[in-house]
Amino acid sequence: MLCVMCQRELAVSEESTGVCFPCASKHGNSVAIKAMSEAAVANEMAQRRALAEKMASIILTTEAYPAGLKIGRRIEIITAECAFGMNIFRDFFAGMTDIFGGRSDSTQKILRDARRKVLQELRQEAFDVGANAVVGITLKRQINVICGGMWHCCRTF
Repeated sequence: MLCVMCQRELAVSEESTGVCFPCASKHGNSVAIKAMSEAAVANEMAQRRALAEKMASIILTTEAYPAGLKIGRRIEIITAECAFGMNIFRDFFAGMTDIFGGRSDSTQKILRDARRKVLQELRQEAFDVGANAVVGITLKRQINVICGGMWHCCRTF
């Protein structure tokens, strides 16, 4: 491990702080702590980017036997569910399009957001079990009326 300030190799006793003794003595503890904090934040951001890249590389497909993808082993069945509620105003204006015709942009946005969210959660589930792909995805939308409000559910099987 290297000192976050001078990049010198740290002794075992210095590794917990991330700053070598000469830098801590020369610059004071507050500067050393700030440098250590900046290095910790940079390290955390690098880990998050690496995690995001791994998750983005997970293949999601509706095909049962995708061409060019060799299934080495089946890990387990995974599912993801997502429920979004529409507030009373969105529900009212969506009902107006039923009367007068047309498309409800707010309803379409909720359905689009639900689809994106459920696929994101499915990718997370796959990552958690160590999978690199999810095949045979089926997206199903279910619309339920609960207490006069419209609820949209999007789930995968």
